[in-house]
Amino acid sequence: MPFKPKRPCSYPGCPKLTASRFCEEHTKDEAKRYERYQRDPAVKKRYGRSWKRIRDRYITAHPLCEQCQKDGRITPAEEVHHIKPLSQGGTNDVDNLMSLCTSCHSEITAREGGRWGK
Repeated sequence: MPFKPKRPCSYPGCPKLTASRFCEEHTKDEAKRYERYQRDPAVKKRYGRSWKRIRDRYITAHPLCEQCQKDGRITPAEEVHHIKPLSQGGTNDVDNLMSLCTSCHSEITAREGGRWGK
């Protein structure tokens, strides 16, 4: 299957070509900017050091994307998703977590209205 051609990084003035929205250098900068200026401070408190430990343990135990496995594909998991969001009373219990690849996580988050709103 052919690949999409690379396009310029979306960061203003960056000439680097990338397959995603930002080049590797500016992906980190954009994530920091989002955390600093757009993410709710209450959400920041929920995703501290303890969440990172829980996430690392879960992704080690479940290394493949659970959504892709349901569809018959084998894709490495990169993110851990709360089935019932913490903002709606969900917990960090194992039965409320799901390991996902980035595309599946983005799709679910967009559908639920997470980062981008409804």
